[in-house]
Amino acid sequence: MTKIVTVVGVGALGSHVVQFLRSMDLSIRIVDFDRVEQKNVYSQFHGKPGVGKKKVAALAQSMQLLFGLKIKTISHKLTEDNQDALLGGDLIIDCLDNEASRSLVQVWVRKHSVPCLHGALAPDGSFGRVVWDDSFRIDSEVGIGSATCENGEFLPFIALTSAYIARATQVFFLEDRQVGYEVSPAGATQT
Repeated sequence: MTKIVTVVGVGALGSHVVQFLRSMDLSIRIVDFDRVEQKNVYSQFHGKPGVGKKKVAALAQSMQLLFGLKIKTISHKLTEDNQDALLGGDLIIDCLDNEASRSLVQVWVRKHSVPCLHGALAPDGSFGRVVWDDSFRIDSEVGIGSATCENGEFLPFIALTSAYIARATQVFFLEDRQVGYEVSPAGATQT
């Protein structure tokens, strides 16, 4: 039976994760309320034709066009009121970039005992994390600097971290193991 993966947040990390999951036998659902902006083209798997469109629609269109992959899109902002409708599946992959939304995901997956893999980037591009929920602590946004995905400077590092998220997903489904990674621009170590 095909497993269902829900990727929450299809910006820098999430859009690349979806691209890297394309060859796995998965049903992919993507959740994001935001629109593609011109600046997103530099660091996300969104092209110029997607500018102005909802990120989920633009990504689904690209994945269909390039790889023939159909993705279920959910174009809503995650809130306490709609989390039961938006979240679900055999695995949640959290690629969000804010504390409030991450907290909603974490509370929901713990309440419903759904495995959750969190992906995170340091604002300065110095490290990334791929962490299963039982070991994940949400960082406070106090004092956070400029976002890693504002321009194309960190694109290779974003893609590297996304690849490790996809690898952890692959190991989870194929080997029934939960592996995480600490990622730096020089490579990664398994945790």
